[in-house]
Amino acid sequence: MKIITYNKLVRDRIPENIRENGKKAIIEKLDDEGYKKLLDEKLSEELQEYLETDSADELADLVEVVYSILKYKGIAITDFHGLRKKKAEERGAFEKRLLLKEVFEK
Repeated sequence: MKIITYNKLVRDRIPENIRENGKKAIIEKLDDEGYKKLLDEKLSEELQEYLETDSADELADLVEVVYSILKYKGIAITDFHGLRKKKAEERGAFEKRLLLKEVFEK
């Protein structure tokens, strides 16, 4: 018997998919502190995977983790989008592709 140890946060349907493939998984439900810690680790993991692959699929995973963090923090998606929009209106977005090279102060 081969055992693979993961100890990482997975999507909700992964245990079901594992069972459907005739395998057995040991699953643990996390408390708040453990969940937040592993969400943060998953955010870093998904960012790294996106940077390595430049894949829209990995961006979708990254956004899913962001949405889960927002839900954990009790922040509605609409409020988050409002925050993003407000920042874009006040400071701009990144559409102009501007590189700030230097600032001179007197």
